[in-house]
Amino acid sequence: MGVMPVGRLLINMSVPMMASMLVMALYNIVDSMFVARVSENALTALSMAFPVQNLMVALAAGLGVGLNAVLSRALGAKDQKSVAKAASNGLFLMLICAGTFMILGATCSRLYFEAQTDIAEIVEGGVMYTSIVTVGCLGLFMQILFERLLQSTGRTVLTMYSQLIGTVINIVLDPILIFGLLGMPKMGVAGAALATILGQWISACVGLAMCLRKNPEVPLSMKRFRPEGAMLRRILAIGVPSVIMQSIGSVMTFLMNQILIAFSSTAVAVFGVYFKLQSFVFMPIFGMNNGTVPIVAYNYGARRPDRMTQAIKYSITAAIVIMICGTVLFHTATRQLLGIFDASEEMLRIGVPALRIISLSFPVAGFCIGVGTVFQALGYSIYSMIVSLVRQLFVLIPCAYVIGRVTGDVTMVWYAFVIAEVFSLLLSSIFFRKVYRNIIKPLFSK
Repeated sequence: MGVMPVGRLLINMSVPMMASMLVMALYNIVDSMFVARVSENALTALSMAFPVQNLMVALAAGLGVGLNAVLSRALGAKDQKSVAKAASNGLFLMLICAGTFMILGATCSRLYFEAQTDIAEIVEGGVMYTSIVTVGCLGLFMQILFERLLQSTGRTVLTMYSQLIGTVINIVLDPILIFGLLGMPKMGVAGAALATILGQWISACVGLAMCLRKNPEVPLSMKRFRPEGAMLRRILAIGVPSVIMQSIGSVMTFLMNQILIAFSSTAVAVFGVYFKLQSFVFMPIFGMNNGTVPIVAYNYGARRPDRMTQAIKYSITAAIVIMICGTVLFHTATRQLLGIFDASEEMLRIGVPALRIISLSFPVAGFCIGVGTVFQALGYSIYSMIVSLVRQLFVLIPCAYVIGRVTGDVTMVWYAFVIAEVFSLLLSSIFFRKVYRNIIKPLFSK
């Protein structure tokens, strides 16, 4: 972390994460691809369940960002006592969050779906899927926790292995459980949910074994554990803004579904398909950023601004290049991408312009995500939260609603994404300039 050439270090840290994230994105596509063959309403049910799943991931990943940053700083400062405290308190937070979602999923899933639609097939399929993935969500929280512990010491290859194993199991089990292959009962949407949590649990078990055997710098033990307020506050100070930032996506998706369902349930299905497809472009960026956070945080703790700025430049440049490739893909292979999901003529009519219009914002999003990673690594996650809040709730949703009401054309609604990203670019640039001037630049004079 402190001596390897930054370019090579970033590759070593990020490429395994990018590869595992790509496999996870592939799983998302395969999952919906199989469900789409059950019915379009089943696909719509998964689209409506997505905000709940995304909220769980946002909470686990956001707290993981806080834990990762605290661990990396402590490791950079050679403070082993703080490392041990951070690991045990991080585990405690994850257990509390998982228990909360298990209770809410078991009691509130039907209320959630009935508030959105009265189509019986969508409600029943959605309730079944959401109940299963929430009641079994402990595997998800533990999987992400163990991944963050490994990432904090640069062992991203081990993280890749644990993610790959769980994701491959998901992909293999999906058709078996959904369609009743190899003597298994045909479970439909419930089969997709069960495959998901089984993959998460197995990935968590692999991650735990790797943490105990291959990650000695971060001891993991709850023996004589007592929650420590000061350490919890340090983790939450960085993690909560990240949680809020990522949770905003769930709120945005829920509200956008309400705008789109006024046009048709197919429009909601298209939006869900878009999220599955865009994950194939965004997941590598998130994987790279997961590798960038500990590098920047470690070298900040070690007072190495030269290595910090190199890592920042490389990661932002790579993010923009990847996003440009994503835009080209969405413009040149639009019908083929939608065809993966057995798209009807109506879905193609709505989906082709949707993918082409929204993808225009990808390169700008790449820059903003890269800059947001810097905020998280340096303890300024509040800036990322503000940018995300403005982009998704204060600009995107109002623009989409007004455009939809004024034009009555669902195609025009997609331009709200481009408008929102412009605002995101302006705010991100302002905040980044402030952080560089106040935090990074002064380090060069010390």
